[in-house]
Amino acid sequence: MIKAFLLVLLFISSLYANKVIYLSYDEIPTRIIQGEIFTVTLKALSTVKKFDDISYEFSNSRGLKILDDIPTREKKGKFLYDTFHILATSNIVKLPDVNATLIASQEYNSTFIQGKKLNVIQLNPKSNFSNIIANNLQLNDYKTTSYDNKHNIIVFVLSGENTNIDAIHFKNVYKQGKESSTNSYLTSKITYFVVIDKRAEHFSFTYFNLLKNSFENIDIPVIVDDDSVTTQSDLKPRDQSHDMQKMYAAAAIAILGFILILLKRRIIYLILIFLPLGYILYLSMPEQEICIKKGAQIHILPVDNGIIFETTQTQHSLPKEGQTDHYIKVKLNNNKIGWVKNEDTCSY
Repeated sequence: MIKAFLLVLLFISSLYANKVIYLSYDEIPTRIIQGEIFTVTLKALSTVKKFDDISYEFSNSRGLKILDDIPTREKKGKFLYDTFHILATSNIVKLPDVNATLIASQEYNSTFIQGKKLNVIQLNPKSNFSNIIANNLQLNDYKTTSYDNKHNIIVFVLSGENTNIDAIHFKNVYKQGKESSTNSYLTSKITYFVVIDKRAEHFSFTYFNLLKNSFENIDIPVIVDDDSVTTQSDLKPRDQSHDMQKMYAAAAIAILGFILILLKRRIIYLILIFLPLGYILYLSMPEQEICIKKGAQIHILPVDNGIIFETTQTQHSLPKEGQTDHYIKVKLNNNKIGWVKNEDTCSY
């Protein structure tokens, strides 16, 4: 009996003798919000003086995504504090179990600690919530142009701090999508578009501010720009719905000019004839059509890596509305406006 007890003591003492890292979770948030980026810190003490680094192996986590490949390290006395940034992806979050190993010239046993379950809060936002949780979110720039007869398109740029900015999403919009983004947990930026009802005078949305612990509002006034077709953001076609009425009005002005010439016999009134006649010729010119290849991708904006909202199933012709250096603006059969690359046209 005594011999067995001594063997157990010897086994336990050998385990502690081989333990070279004392490890614990140091800073753990008491509560987190689903979708929040938060930090946890591991506290480590090595009994070995000479070593290169400490490597961590994570397992058995739940409802989270670790965003760091290498932690932020701070040394206080003999202790090392390694901080990781973590995204809460679910309403149930359990920190990972950690296996820590010394990287040194000699091989040592690793140290294992178990992860804890965290208290997760789910937000109950209004319908205009952008799905963004951040320390701060700023509207940098925006532009509104006509999309079709019933909708406008707003392209805007947001920058955020401590946020998963790619999580942005809106309810109750006709169409939406990401043009580009640079995402990191410190600072991030996104170019995004929404297609909204033409009658809307504002596009307002909220995000949750972690520092203020409240929903903050961002408002974009809808001011439709009527750019020329050479600008990159132009999406507005020439409105031909009232061309016949315009031609009648121009013809009436030309007839008036002819009558004035007969009555006043002054050449200046020829302006009232030639200008309206020129305008009538412009309105009566047929739309130029462009041949589009089968499989051509129709972009919502004339930018690289932009959103593709339609792919042509056959080769066919579409009315040309304008062009930039690398894209041609076309009007689709459903009267929507899109951009196609030059190399996707039959004549390229």
